[in-house]
Parts: sequence; C-alpha cells; structure tokens
Amino acid sequence: MGYSLPNLDISKQLPHLREVIAKHELGAKRSLGQHYLLDTNLIRRIVREVGDTKNKILFEVGPGPGGLTRALLETDAKQLFAIERDSRCIAALSDLTKCYSNRLTVIEADALNFKLKEITKNNKITIVANLPYNISIPLLLGWLRQLNLINSMTLMFQKEVAERLIAKPGSKNYGRISVISQWLCYVEKKLSIPPTAFVPPPKVNSALVNFIPRPQPISPISFEIMEKVTAAAFGQRRKMLKSSLGSIFSDPLKILKFLNINPAARAETLKVNEFCRISECYIDLNKSENQ
Repeated sequence: MGYSLPNLDISKQLPHLREVIAKHELGAKRSLGQHYLLDTNLIRRIVREVGDTKNKILFEVGPGPGGLTRALLETDAKQLFAIERDSRCIAALSDLTKCYSNRLTVIEADALNFKLKEITKNNKITIVANLPYNISIPLLLGWLRQLNLINSMTLMFQKEVAERLIAKPGSKNYGRISVISQWLCYVEKKLSIPPTAFVPPPKVNSALVNFIPRPQPISPISFEIMEKVTAAAFGQRRKMLKSSLGSIFSDPLKILKFLNINPAARAETLKVNEFCRISECYIDLNKSENQ
C-alpha cells in the first residue's frame, strides 16, 4: 500500500499555482523563509516518499500557495491540517478549502508555538513539510519532544542540515542534532533537490529527510537529560571529553573510565549509545546525591 491519486480530478479544476501567487501577491518573504515548490512532478515524488497515507492524519507547515497541500490532498489520507502564519497565504488557500472542505483544515498560527495535541485527539499524525529553513531545527526539536503523537516525518531541509541529521560518528557533520534525532528515530535522506526547484531559488541545495520513530528510544532517558549531556559534550568540540564534560560531572575522567569510554576522545567520535550511557550515569549520580 502507498501513494495513490484518488482525488486528482479535483486538483485539475484548481488554478495553476503561478496564478494563485500572482492573484494574492505572494512574493516570498525572506523573514518567513519562504521558497515555494511549484514543480508538480517533483511535489508528487516528495509525497510518494511519505509512504502509506491511507486513512492517516497529515500535518503540513507553511503551505504557501498550496503546491504540496494539493498533492497531499490527492492521496487517500483521512485529514490534512495545514498551519500557516502568513495571512496572504491563508487567503490563497481558500480555493483548496472550498474543494476539500471535509478534509482540509487551515490553521492560522505560528508552528513554533503550536502543540500537536490540539489536532491529534486519539490519533497519531504524519508530518510532511517544506520547512522554512530559518526555523527548521527548532521545529524539528519541538516535534521530537512530542514524538509520542507522531507516525512519521518527511521534511525538507537545507542540504547541510540534512547531512548533520544523518551523520555518523567520526564525521565533521556529526553533532548534537545527529545524536538526538538518531536516539529517537530511524533517519534517512530520501532526495536531493537543487535550488532551481524553488521559487524564488534559495542560495543552497536542499534535501528531503524521513524520520520513523523507533519503537523505543535507544535508551529511555528524558529529552532534557540528553540535551544537557550533548550540549556539554559538543559545546567545546575541540576539547577532549574529560574536559568538555567537566560542566556536568565533578570528576569526568573517573566517569569515562568507569564507562570504558576513552577520556581523550572528542564528542564527534562517540556513538549514540555511548551518549546514552553517559546520560544514564548522569541520572544515577544525581539520584545518589539527592538521597
């Protein structure tokens, strides 16, 4: 089962995206990180990478003139929620909301402050979005905190950010966001997309990344603890762990030797499960100190 086009005929009745942009004067705003996808074939290819949408509840951020929105509505998804803060785009989506009044809900709000539980009820959602690059990492971290409400995420990032998300230990791209994402999800790069695919074209290449939540995190530590440990470890990348972890341990050398982790190693060489072990040790030490 997978991507299908049961609602393609309705989409053919809609005006071309360029007409929508002209009619509503949707000149892209740099402050909102807007770069519109207008290539219908590419958009449908992106939606195919989402996988099975049958009876799913979808969530899109920053629909703009509605290119990706149309393709998502062509699928057999049960419902689509699209969140948009630009009032011009809200008006531009009016034709879509009329055609799909029973399946499309447009929410005028800031995605950074939006709680997914407002739309999930008792269902998990599937997030699909061409993210505004200036807030892509804060958005991702916010959703990773709410991962119990999410089936999967298929998201467009600046290529450099995508490389960080999928990076392995020892890579120059490996960092905090690599560890946190891979601790919670299976992360895979799906497509590379050139600047020419967007209007206006950004100055960077882009990539589509898929996140599938693990049945259980690699370790059941809290998000806050993992953030704290990785912040300490990567906060001073050039320093050895025996120095960088001094901000959270009184004797990091002793801790690292106990965990059989090389004290002279640097953060970018550690595997995700090693960060988990350090985090578990941090929790145990704090428990013993508070007893």
